[in-house]
Amino acid sequence: MYTLKTSASFDSAHFLSGYSGKCSNIHGHRWTIEAAVCGSELAEKGEKRGMVVDFSDLKHEVRSIAESYDHAFIYESSSLRPETVTALNSEGFRLIEVPFRPTAENFAKHFFSMLNERGFRTRSVTVYETPENCATYEAEI
Repeated sequence: MYTLKTSASFDSAHFLSGYSGKCSNIHGHRWTIEAAVCGSELAEKGEKRGMVVDFSDLKHEVRSIAESYDHAFIYESSSLRPETVTALNSEGFRLIEVPFRPTAENFAKHFFSMLNERGFRTRSVTVYETPENCATYEAEI
């Protein structure tokens, strides 16, 4: 089995609704997505001969995901009052509502699913919220 990895980073803010520690307040991270895709066969013909996937295709998709979250305020559905969302939107802030608590664990699974939907055989996605702290979601074996 071959495994290929690439990574991309983005900066964003979030908070954890219903949490009693520091992370209940709005704060930011330099998130890093590290994606690993796999395959047991290499292409035998064409320009992708000898490859599981073209690194440029994989890098493009992972960077695209990172860029879509860059410099945004990410919040869980129903964790802010509607008038708060309206006020932030009226100020021109970039908001991204997600249907899950915005933790590294949930982002790892979410990005894993996104890569699978884009046609990759994803083995794992690791999301770093700091250089020392990360969560990994792996394919079921």
